[in-house]
Amino acid sequence: MTGQQLPASTLAGLLGTWSDDSGPAYRSLAERLRLLIADGRIMPGARVPSERELTDALGVSRTTVASAYRELRDRGYLVSRRGSGSVTSLPSKVEPELGRHHAPWIDTVGLYDFTCAASPSVPGINSAVAEAVEDLPLHLATPGYHPQGLPELREEIAASYRARGLPTTADQIIVTAGALAATAIAVRAMTQIGDRVLTESPTHPNSVDTIRRAGCRVVGVPMSPDGWDLPLLEATIRQSAPRAAWMVVDFQNPTGRLMSAADRQRLARAFARARTTVIIDETLYELPLDGQEMPPPFASFDPQGVITLGSVSKSFWGGLRIGWLRVPETLVARILDARASLDLGAPVLEQLVVTRLLRSYRSVLPERRAALALRRDTLAAALHTALPSWRFTLPGGGLSMWCELPEPVGSSLVGVAQRNGVLLVAGSRFSPDGGLESFLRLPYTLDPDTLRDAVERLAASYESLTAGPPLRRTAAMIA
Repeated sequence: MTGQQLPASTLAGLLGTWSDDSGPAYRSLAERLRLLIADGRIMPGARVPSERELTDALGVSRTTVASAYRELRDRGYLVSRRGSGSVTSLPSKVEPELGRHHAPWIDTVGLYDFTCAASPSVPGINSAVAEAVEDLPLHLATPGYHPQGLPELREEIAASYRARGLPTTADQIIVTAGALAATAIAVRAMTQIGDRVLTESPTHPNSVDTIRRAGCRVVGVPMSPDGWDLPLLEATIRQSAPRAAWMVVDFQNPTGRLMSAADRQRLARAFARARTTVIIDETLYELPLDGQEMPPPFASFDPQGVITLGSVSKSFWGGLRIGWLRVPETLVARILDARASLDLGAPVLEQLVVTRLLRSYRSVLPERRAALALRRDTLAAALHTALPSWRFTLPGGGLSMWCELPEPVGSSLVGVAQRNGVLLVAGSRFSPDGGLESFLRLPYTLDPDTLRDAVERLAASYESLTAGPPLRRTAAMIA
């Protein structure tokens, strides 16, 4: 909503039940608005309704709205200019925003960080770097720009797809600076401003932001408690005719769901009928935790209509910043043209490192999976003990657990938990359209002892938040 007028009716819907009988109405309204801004559901720069418009929409007094706006201005969440109205803002330091833009282990020292679904590096990074440095001189006599990627790395990636039954040549691989960069390139290549892009809800928020910044309209399709709602997806594809779709079908982030082969085939047919280009994010593909057999790649069911992106960020280490696109032959030139306006290629040294890691992944990843399985089970046991009213389905892989709370207090819990030393991201951040206040994503990437302690603090935070009367539960203060 950045830079756009926020209609009064839309804002009233976002506010939901905001009244708190324990204090003045204007203070409850200001606090609820502040939570929406701090949590990212109302983006900075959005123009809020006038006092009169919001008064009519909420059915309250003009004084209540005027006083709420004044309190938001005093706290730095609203900027008003005579004749121009008021727009949302963020103070110079907004503590709940730590979980949205921060450097893990640097500005979160002393806090248990549940905002970052990523693990430390696997063993062997140092050795791979040392070997790569030995080969680096061969590339120093060149300009160092490789828009498609180093040939040896592209061949390793192509070979991994062939091993999964998907014929792929090195010419179909484009190496990028991570999965998010791959998303940006693919969306820019396959869409124009104003096009619709379909995705799941909930889903990865940074990827949704990337799609929107390309000028596209995001069409979010709610997932059911059991995973993807195929009839709803098919109906939405028919009705909205999206130009593209962006989906995660391997341990979906944040729900952890794995789409079956039959559902992949059915959904691929629906997209093909609509001539929708599908962008499939396989970043979490390498992280099955129960020894299960993985379904075929989504692209197997429509090789000419599916773009697949991958990355080593979740499986090896995020610090490498290497991802890639597997592209149908007919789209390679188009993707490279789009890429030229974003960057000129991924770093050479990191590509050399990843080439070596991919050659030895069979000896490295089992240890990673075993450690994650232990941490997942530890988190599940701690939640069952300390927060038995929270519901979740144990994911078969990936890096996080999607928890449903008994009440819609996710945004409020973010601030209360931070005071107790736990960083969270509310479920609403994972929704393209708002809502999901009854959900939280909890990564299981911390060590087991830390997970247990963090859940104890989280349980104490939740108990303090829900101890009061029902109307007060959605108006907890964030320090």
